[in-house]
Amino acid sequence: MGPIAKSACAVAIVVELIITVSLTWIHVASSGRVLEPSGVPSGSTLLVLGSLVSDGEPGVYVRGRLDTAVELYRSGAVVRIINSGNGSAGAGDEPAVMGAYLREHGVPAEVITADALGTDTAASCRRARAVFGVTALVVVTQDFHLRRAIALCRDAGVQARGVRAQCRCPVTGQIRNRVRELVFAGPRALWTILT
Repeated sequence: MGPIAKSACAVAIVVELIITVSLTWIHVASSGRVLEPSGVPSGSTLLVLGSLVSDGEPGVYVRGRLDTAVELYRSGAVVRIINSGNGSAGAGDEPAVMGAYLREHGVPAEVITADALGTDTAASCRRARAVFGVTALVVVTQDFHLRRAIALCRDAGVQARGVRAQCRCPVTGQIRNRVRELVFAGPRALWTILT
């Protein structure tokens, strides 16, 4: 085996190790913390994570999260919903669009809190604790993202559980997101907690 092949092999081993360690951490940190909607405790705060919005309308992923939040609110278990996302004009002000959607679907304005600086999952979790004073919450996002979000929130000092959001999402998008979680987002989350 030549030096280039040895180097490539070494890199592949390191990458595989990083992915394995990050997946293990995420699994352990989120184990037993994914709830069915009927299992959400009374008096819960939801953390609804933002995603793509366009022309004042939520995209398919964030719409699924919001529809799930509406159902949970209607169940009577939810007292507060934090919409956390990118509030910049360039991103379409995700929390504002999310709040408008919730209000249109019967959630009172006083229940809704906007976090316009939740630019990634780790920031949303940190800010839930540091800015909004939340010590326990239920994360609402799709299943490919949920366990990592729970793990990051727990690392931020929040007793987090989660509910899988609805997803009327294209299969290609779901595959792409699962690959992204496995190869990029999981290792990045691990790096976030280690630094």
